[in-house]
Amino acid sequence: MTWKDILKMCLRNLRRRKSRTLLTVLGVLIGCCSIVIMVSIGIGTKVAQEEMLAEMGDLTIITVMVPNMGNDQTKLDDAGIRTIAQIPNVIAVSPKISPDELFNDIYFKIYAGIGDRYINDWLPVAAYDSSSLEKLGFKLMDGAYPANTKGVLVGEMFAYNFRDSYRPEGSNRVDRYANIDFENFDMDQLKNNMPDPYFNPLTAPLTLVLEKEGIAKYSIPLETTGRIKEDYNKGYETSEGILLDLAFLEQILKDSGAAKNTTEKKSYQNALVKVDHISKVAEVEKEIKRLGFDTRSMESIRKPMEKEARQKQLMLGGLGAISLFVAAIGITNTMIMSISERTKEIGIMKALGCYVKDIRLIFLTESGIIGFLGGVVGNIVSLIISLVMNFVSEGAGGSKISIIPLWLIGFAVVFSIFIGVGSGYYPANKAVKISALEAIKSD
Repeated sequence: MTWKDILKMCLRNLRRRKSRTLLTVLGVLIGCCSIVIMVSIGIGTKVAQEEMLAEMGDLTIITVMVPNMGNDQTKLDDAGIRTIAQIPNVIAVSPKISPDELFNDIYFKIYAGIGDRYINDWLPVAAYDSSSLEKLGFKLMDGAYPANTKGVLVGEMFAYNFRDSYRPEGSNRVDRYANIDFENFDMDQLKNNMPDPYFNPLTAPLTLVLEKEGIAKYSIPLETTGRIKEDYNKGYETSEGILLDLAFLEQILKDSGAAKNTTEKKSYQNALVKVDHISKVAEVEKEIKRLGFDTRSMESIRKPMEKEARQKQLMLGGLGAISLFVAAIGITNTMIMSISERTKEIGIMKALGCYVKDIRLIFLTESGIIGFLGGVVGNIVSLIISLVMNFVSEGAGGSKISIIPLWLIGFAVVFSIFIGVGSGYYPANKAVKISALEAIKSD
């Protein structure tokens, strides 16, 4: 018998018993839906967790720190920076200097506008290698990256941290939360509904002032080239502060007399490391720690959450698989009943000289078709259920609760066929063992 003959015979046999076939397919459909929906909820939970972490900062950034009990071998100097940059999967490395970590008596202020009308009394400042900013993942909101060492980037909320010296106290600041509905608060609503600040930080003149004991010691105009997206994993300066080039900050500190030996020391307390993929962060951190440095990243938060999400996926997938195995019992029962009803047919096929393998293949194909139909229709129903669940969840202000990737659809169909063929194996073997003579004589 050819495959075409076997397929025609199988489809004809399944159509003859439509009610039984439909009920058996329904069992597989329910099992397939269960496993797809359960696993998709697990995937949706994992993606929601990653999106939540991504809002907190860049997941591929590692902060390198000199340990408190460090020695000369763990000094984070230029040679140490180059060593870290040579670690596999590291895209970029930059030292990070925060003046407030170096000097407790030096304070930074910044003035903006004509006549220094607007004043920022508290200014987070950090210095990086400006040529590495783009590679480190600092994202621009407006403007461009610095073209030279004197260019400055400001944080996303930089302009909202100023007070208007011409207005009375209490009404001299822009309230960025004025238009926010806190009962239905979300970050996108905050950024889309903020009132305009007093000035545009990319066009208004800015002057940086160093103060010591409340007395201005040094001032310098700033050349602002761009505004960056806030990312607290990189530093608070990405929100309300400014980013300078290392050489520019060292020159400012030297010219102001705040630090005479800054350029001579060339040793840093912190550095930022950018990794090419989130899956390599733990591996790179391990290598950095081997060099004697301390590290900090989102990996310590992400890893337990990923483990929890994976456990949920396995648990939910296991519950769905139980339903599919119950459907397998239904397929076995259906095929056994079909054999008992078709005993004479089996005997005639044997008497006509049909191969045993062809008879076995007929019943395995029938059970496989049942599994295939249940898997295909089950995936369609699962997609509809997933769309409804996501529509309700997003309508309530949440994120997608169910995500069905293509690999899950393919897996569900293949698994359903496997369950169908596997369930039909025992009935098929039972069919080929029937004696042709006894089968023909039976009523």
